Order: sequence, then structure tokens, then C-alpha cells
Amino acid sequence: MPSSPSSPSFGVAFRRLGALASVRGRYRVLHLTTLAFFLSFLVWFDMAPFAQQIGSELHLNKGQLLTLSLCNLALTVPARIGVGMLLDRFGPRRVYASILIFAAVPNTLFATASSFPALVLSRLLLGVVGAGFVVGIRMVAEWFGREEIGTAEGFYGGWGNFGSAAASLVLPGLSVLLAGHAGGWRWGIGLVGVLSALYGVVYLFAVRDTPEGSAYQRPRRQGALEVTSRGAVFGLLAVQLPPIAVLGLVAYRIRGAGVLPESGFVAVLVVLVAGYAVQAMRTLSVNRPALANAHPPADRYPFRLVALLSLAYFVTFGTELAVVSLLPAYFADTFGLGVAAAAAAGSAFACTNLITRPAGGLLSDALPQRRTALRILLVGAVVVFLVLSRMTSGWGMWAGVALVALASVFIQGGNGAVYAMVPLVNRRSGGQIAGLAGAYGNVGGLVFTSVLVLDGGDVPLLFLVIALCAGAMALLTLWLPEPQGTTGTTPPATPSQRSSPVATHS
Repeated sequence: MPSSPSSPSFGVAFRRLGALASVRGRYRVLHLTTLAFFLSFLVWFDMAPFAQQIGSELHLNKGQLLTLSLCNLALTVPARIGVGMLLDRFGPRRVYASILIFAAVPNTLFATASSFPALVLSRLLLGVVGAGFVVGIRMVAEWFGREEIGTAEGFYGGWGNFGSAAASLVLPGLSVLLAGHAGGWRWGIGLVGVLSALYGVVYLFAVRDTPEGSAYQRPRRQGALEVTSRGAVFGLLAVQLPPIAVLGLVAYRIRGAGVLPESGFVAVLVVLVAGYAVQAMRTLSVNRPALANAHPPADRYPFRLVALLSLAYFVTFGTELAVVSLLPAYFADTFGLGVAAAAAAGSAFACTNLITRPAGGLLSDALPQRRTALRILLVGAVVVFLVLSRMTSGWGMWAGVALVALASVFIQGGNGAVYAMVPLVNRRSGGQIAGLAGAYGNVGGLVFTSVLVLDGGDVPLLFLVIALCAGAMALLTLWLPEPQGTTGTTPPATPSQRSSPVATHS
């Protein structure tokens, strides 16, 4: 299919990639927002490089350390949905600044904690900081047109996400420099929280929600995601269940670690059921017009697009979360590597995010249909993970590193391809849609990690499960509609453009 204004050639797409080096105008906003994302992930993952040291100094057992890791992820799932609602109501500038400033509070609590309950509380609250990713998705969409949204969102996601890797690369050395080895983790972690708060103040005054002359669109009804048909209301109720259910799974795993008593586990389940009931009532209340099919055709969008993109992110980002955490131990066991060498080999997956996620967004911008880019990347993931599931020590370490790096191209490129479409579903509710899809990424990470626990640590079997999930999602893209929405700098399509095959395939 020939290129169109909404589907540029690869040459045009690569020129736009080069323009990302600019620090003026909308690119200034992009870089400032990417730095906000980087800092939020730096804070969110600042415990990881010190886990062993913290356990030793505070006399924590393996079950307690597992609990802290799960607490760090647990509240990010509902927080991404909640932050999406706040984002659509108050705008990205104020919400992102608030998250960065808030991060200093639980982060300082963690850095000064000397008891396990204080550690648990602080890591639960820091899970909220992990929701910051959602805010930048809408901010970037307000400043970049639909013809280049994939490239811009891919850059934001790939370079901001590097904050998690930077925590492991920078914080250990920084903590030793500040306070030596014993207790140095407190100073390194504490400093990160202070930097986050200071940058939150800078961000509040350094950016605008929209370009000059562009109005920030908000949902007409607050309290839940607005959908536009009766079937979509019931679809939304169904889609809201897995993020609640996975929190029950986290509680179950904490109970299995011997940290949460039976009575506490039952109490968590009661709270989760009540929380879902409240959210369901709000969904029905907000969407009374949809239940009556009262939305005019011009306002409607296909909820199937929201559901399938959420499932796609479940596979892509869920795989990333699970694989990054298991690779060092897997390389050590498979190839007999030491701790440092295994960590370096495992980093082949995480560090490529700087390139692979932007590449997925660029591919989405360049192809006539965005769903084609996602399908290609998912099929590639199927092939690589099938090969990885058969890998043995006889293949050699470098073959393993090369396969892991190739897997990252498809999985992290898939992340970029998903968020090249998410901002184009419905601009008015863009924050909530981005939050729901983002929450599903965390759900995927927890589910895939749980599969590894349930199968007794059989990593090749997990790779096979990932390949099967990616294959199923690639088939589901056959029913994935092309997103028809606009961004903050894109004028709405005319009726004739909406009916044109060229104009509607971005």
C-alpha cells in the first residue's frame, strides 16, 4: 500500500527519529517528560541492587525479601488505573509533578526504616510511583501528531524505562561513595528521593499540558472510563477483573512465604471483592448513556481496541518484567557463570530497551497499518522464545546472549508498537486507557513470574508459555481495529477521510 500522510515512508520516519536530538519546542517537552519517567523508575527500582545487603543488615529472611519485591509491584496495578483518571481530570503537568514530589515521602521512609512493617508500607506506597509512566503517555500525545506518535512514545518509553537499569548500574557505587559499605544503601536510596522531589518542582513550572492554542480535552463524566456502547460497558466490567484478581495472587504468594497469616489473606480478599464491587457500580453509573446506546456515532470508539491492546501489553511488558528478573540466575545455572558475569549476560535484554522500544514505535509509524507492526513483532517473539525454550548449555554462552538480545528486539519493540496505538484510541479518555493497558503489563509480569514459581523454576517451560501467549496474541491482532483517534496536534478527520482506506490506516 502506498504511503500516506498518516503512514510515512521509512525514510521520513528515520528523519523524524533524528529530530529527537532537538531540545526545542515539543522536543523539549518530550525530553523533560522522559527525564520525569526516568526518575520515577529510578526511585521505583532503587531497592533491587541493595536487596541482599538490606536483608543482611536488617536480618530479613527470603520470604520477607520476596514480600518486599511483590509489595513494590502490587499497588502499581491499581495505581496506573487511578492515575489515569486523575490525569484525564487534572492534566499531566500537575499529576506528574505530584507523583515525583510524593515519591520522596515513602522513599525516605524506606531509607530510614529499621522494621519490616515500615519496609512493607514504604514499598507498597512506592508502587504508586511506578504509575508515573502513564502520565507521560498522554503528555507526549498532546504534543506530537498521530503520524509520528509511535516514534515519540517509543523514545519516551525506552529511554525513561532505562531508569530501572540505571538503579542497578549507578546506585551501588554512589552509596559507597557517600557512606561506605555498611548502611550506604540508605544514603543512595535517600538521595534518589530528594532528586525526584526537586525535579517534580522543576517539571511543574517547565512544561505545559498542551501546545499554544490546543485545548486539553477531558472526559464528560468522571469516576470510571467512559465507553460508548452497551456491549462495551460489560466488556469493561470484564476487563477490570484481572487487575483485581492478580492482587489476590500476590496476597496468596505472600501467604505462601509465611509472612501473611490466614486471617490477613482472607481480609485482603474481602477488600478486593469490595473494591471491585465499588468500581463496578461507578462504571455502571458513569456509563448510563452507553447502556442506553445514547452516544452519537461521531463520539464512539471500539472498546475491543482497548481490550486487545491491554492483552498485547500483558504479553509484551509482562514478558519483559518476568524475563529481566530471571535471566541472571538462568545464565548462572545454564552456563555456570559467576554472579557478575551472569548479571552482565542477563543485561543484554534490559539495556537494549534504549533502541528496541523506539524502533517498535517507528515501525508502527512507517507501516500503512499499525496493527501490522505489532503482529510482526509478536510473531518474531514466538520464534525466538520457541528457540530459547530448547536452549541448553551446549549451545554456548554467546549464543544465549545473542538470543536474549534478539528476544528483546521483538518484546520491547512490541511495547513500543502497543503504545503507538494506545494514544489514538480516544483522546478525551487517553489517560485512563493508557493506565488500563499499563496495568495489564504489570499483571502479565506477575502472572508469568507466578508460572515460574508454580512449575518449580523451569525456565524453558516458561519460555514456551511466553511463545504460546505471543502466538495467541498475534492471531488476535487479526481482530484488532486500526485506531481512528487524534492527538493534541492532529485535526480531527473529516467524514470522507474516515471512510478512506488510506486515511484510516495509520
